[in-house]
Amino acid sequence: MSGYVGILVSDPSLQNQFTQVELRSLKTHFMSMRRESGKLIVSDLASRMSRLKVVGENLSEEERALFIQDLYPNNLIDEVDFELFLKVYLKLQAHAHARTGTNAKNSSAFLKAATTTLLHTISESEKSSYVAHINNYLAEDEFLKKYLPIDPSSNDLFEIAKDGVLLCKLINVAVPGTIDERAINTKRVLNPWERNENHTLCLNSAKAIGCTVVNIGTQDFIEGRRHLMLGLISQIIKIQLLADLNLKKTPQLLQLVDDSKDVEELMSLPPEKILLRWMNFHLKKAGYKKIVTNFSSDIKDGEAYAHLLNVLAPEHSNPSTLAVKDLLQRAKLILEHADKMGCRRYLTAKDIVEGSPNLNLAFVAHIFQHRHGLSTQTKQISFPETLPDDTQISREERAFRFWINSLGNSTYIDNVFEDLRNGWVLLETLDKVSPGIVNWKIANKPPIKLPFRKVENCNQVVKIGKQLKFSLVNIAGNDIVQGNKKLILAYLWQLMRYNILQLLKNLRFHSNVKGITDADILEWANTKVSNSGSQSRMGSFKDKRLSDGIFFLELLSAVQPRAVNWGLVTKGITDEEKKMNATYIISIARKLGCSIFLLPEDITEVNQKMILTLTASIMYWFMKQPVEEKPFSDSENGSQSETISNSTIDDSASESSIEENGNI
Repeated sequence: MSGYVGILVSDPSLQNQFTQVELRSLKTHFMSMRRESGKLIVSDLASRMSRLKVVGENLSEEERALFIQDLYPNNLIDEVDFELFLKVYLKLQAHAHARTGTNAKNSSAFLKAATTTLLHTISESEKSSYVAHINNYLAEDEFLKKYLPIDPSSNDLFEIAKDGVLLCKLINVAVPGTIDERAINTKRVLNPWERNENHTLCLNSAKAIGCTVVNIGTQDFIEGRRHLMLGLISQIIKIQLLADLNLKKTPQLLQLVDDSKDVEELMSLPPEKILLRWMNFHLKKAGYKKIVTNFSSDIKDGEAYAHLLNVLAPEHSNPSTLAVKDLLQRAKLILEHADKMGCRRYLTAKDIVEGSPNLNLAFVAHIFQHRHGLSTQTKQISFPETLPDDTQISREERAFRFWINSLGNSTYIDNVFEDLRNGWVLLETLDKVSPGIVNWKIANKPPIKLPFRKVENCNQVVKIGKQLKFSLVNIAGNDIVQGNKKLILAYLWQLMRYNILQLLKNLRFHSNVKGITDADILEWANTKVSNSGSQSRMGSFKDKRLSDGIFFLELLSAVQPRAVNWGLVTKGITDEEKKMNATYIISIARKLGCSIFLLPEDITEVNQKMILTLTASIMYWFMKQPVEEKPFSDSENGSQSETISNSTIDDSASESSIEENGNI
């Protein structure tokens, strides 16, 4: 981990101020702040740092703002990176010491006291808002309705969520069909094993819809760590609320752009940025002169809200809203307006004035869902051409994006074709997959303004790929900078494949061998299923017989006999039966502990790449289990080790079946 911390903090003077635990904690907080509005600038820090225990408790927001303004009078609109964040934090901390008269000689010791509880404080306002959301969307759930409604003023939410059922159900509300609810353990009283399975299913499914769960484990649910549970709930609800902010769900968003080029740019934006663009589109129509760039400081005075609601629902406008000088009173009038529109949810007048970014984003997203104010007559832009030309490309982009985000890089990506173009995240990912392989001395850290610096990063990405024996014919660094979709996907597939093969290689069972091949994974799967007494066999990772899901259910049952409830399995004859089996397979695998990012369609359509990653993930989970927990003897592992040969990371070879090419 020390190498990774070094990447985030290159300034030795800063490294000496923090322990690695403190840096990880602060990094999580920093990334959370940045995700809330998509961009963090110096002037935002006064309000955002209210959540940091010492700084937030001992300095008012006005005091923090004045102090930061004195420190950086000419840099208030500059984007904040992690190192600047740490510098501001330390200076505010010292300022708080001076104000309170506490001893600040040992900065690290003082910080330790702060950071051990840094994320342990929760926003009561956010908790109440999320409880109301849960009460609304899960009220009719057969299992949960005996626990609902939850009292927002209590901490019942965290007790009810401890068994993992509520969070699994909430994930399905956010992205329907993510979890096969047949896989959730829903007995009234769950034993520790069953609770752990629910927690594992929840966390792996949360990763698969785009949540960041790097610092959250099953133990955090068991111990009821409220700040982590609330943070996960916040992410899940945010994904639900932003689900319609794309051209597929809301083609009327075309009104926000002028031509096809702008459409491509719009499609590459994260949903929060699209929401801001939508808001500014209406504000411009209303004659509002400012540009809203975040859901915090830019909307505190309520003026933007007043103009937005007047455009969307002029029949409920109140002239006194903008005339009133008291900001809290103005915020109350805004919420009265929203209430008449049927949109009063997620925040209070106090939340508006204080600039709560999570709740303000939820409020605006809720307004968009109910009254976006865009014309149903979409512009005559060549819309179909702007959509991904291949649904397979879109699905693969999604899988690779969520996989990269699950690794805990310093930057959360929203689109692999846009967000990887400067090479930095790819270098971080390579360093996670093969620690020490990146030459950070020649890497260029964002923000990168000069194009040739991006090319330098991407050239190193390609060079490392060749070093890892990737098949990179006709791929140059500039192809990544230019956002070449097919070449980027080809690189990412080989990187993901290399990662799982390395994980398998590094297990104690294979410590003395040089590598693992696709053929080894295939043989392992067939051996496990055969030893369980089944006649099923997988001919290759593109064997069309796999579409019914039966082989993978038998494989999961072989590695963990209690995993599959065969009473819930269909024959896999019709398309609907195949999809039901595929959904069940994915949920069971995640419930065991497999971190996978495929969709049911990847199984029913037998997507060779995703079938390989699914099989390898099951194998990796099984090999990690203590010997005494394995349902079968490990005699086959000995022969398996003997057959393992050097891994040939050649994607072209992977396109051949096992029968055609034994060394894949």
